[in-house]
Amino acid sequence: MNYRHAYHAGNFADVVKHAVLALVIEHMKLKPAPFRVIDTHAGVGVYDLASEPAQKTGEWREGIGRVMDAAFTPRAAELLAPYLGVVRALNPQGGLKHYPGSPLVARRLMRSGDRLIVNELHPEDQSELQRLFARDRQVKVMALDAWVAIKALLPPPERRGVTLIDPAFEEVGELDRLIDALREATRRFATGTSLLWYPIKEMRPVASFRRKVAALGLPRATAIEVMIRGADNETRLNGAGLVAVNAPFTLAANLEALLPELVRVLAQGKGADFRLEELGSEAAKWGKTPR
Repeated sequence: MNYRHAYHAGNFADVVKHAVLALVIEHMKLKPAPFRVIDTHAGVGVYDLASEPAQKTGEWREGIGRVMDAAFTPRAAELLAPYLGVVRALNPQGGLKHYPGSPLVARRLMRSGDRLIVNELHPEDQSELQRLFARDRQVKVMALDAWVAIKALLPPPERRGVTLIDPAFEEVGELDRLIDALREATRRFATGTSLLWYPIKEMRPVASFRRKVAALGLPRATAIEVMIRGADNETRLNGAGLVAVNAPFTLAANLEALLPELVRVLAQGKGADFRLEELGSEAAKWGKTPR
């Protein structure tokens, strides 16, 4: 997919991913016990939307650019507030000049006792993270192979936390590697929340991926997908998804309110829609049906 993120920062897929991450973190803050956020493919903490890569694609204009200017229902606006608050704080003069990567979204939402581990193997991106968090005692920057990091960093000492697994999808077989990573993460940290991001260009591999997640037999696993258009042209990014494992019990209901609004704002063609599907063994109990 050649997904060097500077070209895509702030696009519709980032909006969905970071809005969900913010909702998970906000729920975790309801309990006083500290938690840890682990970002296995961290990228850089801040993206310059005036940079050549961002300007070349202009994808942020159809993503965060639309969302910042849109009118939402009161409930959707409330659910987006933590995430959009981070974006606005990064642009104090107004407008959109910078966009936060997932490390900065997490860091700005954490409390004083929580911890953040950001892992990035690319040397230039890793150096950017080191500079960004140079004097931050709550953040540790690492440079491990992401798939090794899952084994090395789980379970966290706090025994509470969320692991974001967000590969670049530059290699063949990344969906299968996500399955392996999820199996390892849940074996090591069964009570932790895992968020696995994936692109949607064509539907067959994604449907197979969902079936493989379901076959793991995890108690609670939810597929969260947003399509900005139908998948008629399989050479472009038509949607994006997250599998959320052991997500807060509030997440599904919150997304039922939020995702229709995001689809309305982010749609770029016929067939725009969202999907919430329970893939875990509790699916029958919840009674969720995919769209």
